[in-house]
Amino acid sequence: MTLPQLYLTVLIGCVTVLVSIAAIRATHRLGLPALLVFLGIGMLLGEGGVGIPFEDFELAQVLGTFALALILIEGGLSTRWRAISAQVAPASMLATVGVGVSVTVTALGAHLLLGFDWQASLIIGAVVASTDAAAVFSELRGIGLPKRLSGTLEAESGFNDAPAVILVLAFSAVEGIPTTLELVGDLAWQLSAGSLIGLAVGFGGAWVLRHLALPVSGLYPLAVFSLGMAAFAAAGMLHASGFIAAYLAALVLGNSRLPHRAATQSFATGLGWVAQLGMFIMLGLLASPGNLLHALVPALVVGGVLTLVARPVSVWLSLMPFRFSRREKTLLSWAGLRGAVPIVLATIPQAEQLPGAKTWWDLVFILVVVFTLVQGPTLPWVARRLGLSQEGVVQEVDIETAPLDAVDGEVLTVTVPKRSGLAGLRIFELRLPEESAIAGVVREEKIFVPAKADRLRSGDQLIVVTNPRAREATEQRLTALARAGRLARWLGETGKD
Repeated sequence: MTLPQLYLTVLIGCVTVLVSIAAIRATHRLGLPALLVFLGIGMLLGEGGVGIPFEDFELAQVLGTFALALILIEGGLSTRWRAISAQVAPASMLATVGVGVSVTVTALGAHLLLGFDWQASLIIGAVVASTDAAAVFSELRGIGLPKRLSGTLEAESGFNDAPAVILVLAFSAVEGIPTTLELVGDLAWQLSAGSLIGLAVGFGGAWVLRHLALPVSGLYPLAVFSLGMAAFAAAGMLHASGFIAAYLAALVLGNSRLPHRAATQSFATGLGWVAQLGMFIMLGLLASPGNLLHALVPALVVGGVLTLVARPVSVWLSLMPFRFSRREKTLLSWAGLRGAVPIVLATIPQAEQLPGAKTWWDLVFILVVVFTLVQGPTLPWVARRLGLSQEGVVQEVDIETAPLDAVDGEVLTVTVPKRSGLAGLRIFELRLPEESAIAGVVREEKIFVPAKADRLRSGDQLIVVTNPRAREATEQRLTALARAGRLARWLGETGKD
């Protein structure tokens, strides 16, 4: 590549990113998912628009897998353990048993209604079985669902990519479909080994970062993301699930009270958006608009079976051991959002050059676009109709830690969310540990030192100076107040996970 070619490539890339950002802002107001914007831009840049040629499905599979790992790491870092800890069991059932049921029902529909052979039917069922982490993380967090439901959906979306990938790879084998025993054994090894690697990297990396004072705060986000990708790569080298390893490593790191957590989260959010943008535009480039129309009817049939039959059946069967109400199961059934994951997984049989694989990819592409357009914007309405939307749900406080080496102290910045128990409290009512002090309050871009009788407001940033000995107790006290207000102690709220 020459320098002029480099300049042109960079210019096209930057303009594409800026146009995408502007389009996201416009479509967000309409409630449209971001993936549709990115896919549309990719198709405009492709053969049907600007004319950029791209038909390398094997490269798309590799780059898409890398981008999905980044998105899962961002999802793990941004997921609070307290929000999903009680829902790990039902989410795990949805991610394993639920995926199996969904694959089976969808494959039966594709075989009986469309006449696909069993290998094609199973591949299509496995490709569309998992919910998409990017879609779930971006869509659900603005709805205000009860923590039980949002935690279940977030954990499920982080866990179920791994079983889906394993099944697609197994069904796409040139030598044929493996036996049930071989399939179960492969699933057990990949999920268990991937989980162990992810947890080991997460806990080990957190211990190292807590005891290793880096000279520049910007190195912490790089170190955290490198650990997540190391877990992904190490698991892949051992033929284990890199996706589950990356997600669990990031989940542990994101909940380990590392220094500069807010900076790490901001970096993760930005990198996650870059991964989404690049992956969706690349998948849009793969699509040939002229070849998609023939897949419209099969896509609607498979999508209808998946959305109206397979997903509800998998949810109701998987959650039988748990006490979810009928309304909650109905919402969980409708909230099985699909996104880039199925489109990326559909490149696997194409890369294996299986007969008919291009038709399957077109089918999955249309299915994702149509049903994302249907389910994403209607999810808030469905939640409200079921009486499960909590617009006033109290958010957890976001606390950032920055070291003060000279005085062996730390600064905590506490953002007061809307409807938080902290809002309306007077400063003296906080009753923080003795070794912690209120240094100031940032309100409407102005900072001041509050008097003891001053009240906190929603949107305030409370600046607290503490030390390592009192930090945990201080964070627990602030978290308890955010959850239960001034009566937190009397109500038994301690702020612990």
